[in-house]
Amino acid sequence: MPLLTEAAKGVYVIAVTPFSDNGDVDWTSVDRMVDFYQDKGVTGLTILGQLGEAPKLTAEESREIARRVIARANVPVVVGVTAPGLAPMRELADSVMEMGAAGVMVAPPWTTRTDDQAYAFYAVVGEALGQTPFVLQDYPLTTNVTIVPKVIDRIIRDVPNCVMLKHEDWPGLGKISALRASSDRGETRRISILCGNGGLFLPEEMGRGADGAMTGFCYPEMMVGVVDAYGGGDVERAHDLFDAYLPLARYEQQQGLGLAARKYVLAKRGVIASPALRKPGPSLSAADIKDVERLLSRQARRLSEIGA
Repeated sequence: MPLLTEAAKGVYVIAVTPFSDNGDVDWTSVDRMVDFYQDKGVTGLTILGQLGEAPKLTAEESREIARRVIARANVPVVVGVTAPGLAPMRELADSVMEMGAAGVMVAPPWTTRTDDQAYAFYAVVGEALGQTPFVLQDYPLTTNVTIVPKVIDRIIRDVPNCVMLKHEDWPGLGKISALRASSDRGETRRISILCGNGGLFLPEEMGRGADGAMTGFCYPEMMVGVVDAYGGGDVERAHDLFDAYLPLARYEQQQGLGLAARKYVLAKRGVIASPALRKPGPSLSAADIKDVERLLSRQARRLSEIGA
């Protein structure tokens, strides 16, 4: 599989990790999930992220999930390798790249407090990873680390194997505009920008110069449809499609409970056998399920109205 480059675009869906009711990894559902995402037209897969419950996995489980997904996928696979230190990060990165991963994703440590610290961290990450291309994960809502555009520009200039920004700042549309302005002026390379936050701002992000999405949603075909329509110049179609799914996407963005809602719908769609999160993790109440079912019903009606 080709390596990740600055030209990457489309939808690299953040995959869930399927578990059985007793908390074991459900390998059959892993296979079915990979097939499902590919059937819905995603450009690539991103595994072992925050919403893949990566912190709940053992080191061996992480490697085995990577091996299973990479072997089955016909699209590029990016693997989250964030770790407390460079040694475990590099060990997992080397391992998954040998398996055939396209690249890896790295988030900054929560101890990062200054611009110089953010730059220094990614400078040593780039050095430690050698030739491995990596994604800079910019997710202040989770990491509590804010990386301003001038620092990202500096990293892009000085760290050649940083080929993609996973943009999840909020509000962050101005950050995309600033980064694209820098590359348009020739001050930095133009790297790929794929956006997160459950796709909540995807049409606007595409309008600011993003290349697509790297996030999760129980209907990945929404993100694929929006990115394709926007790329094809049909901006109104992109917004109409996005609007039909927005209430459910908004519901999924609840901290903690949102992943339970996503897994509930994926189980309902037959993608995974169980909606279980590995403990500790919430489960939906009867009232929550009623909310989700109502949103699904309304979504189906709106999709019918726009002929989707």
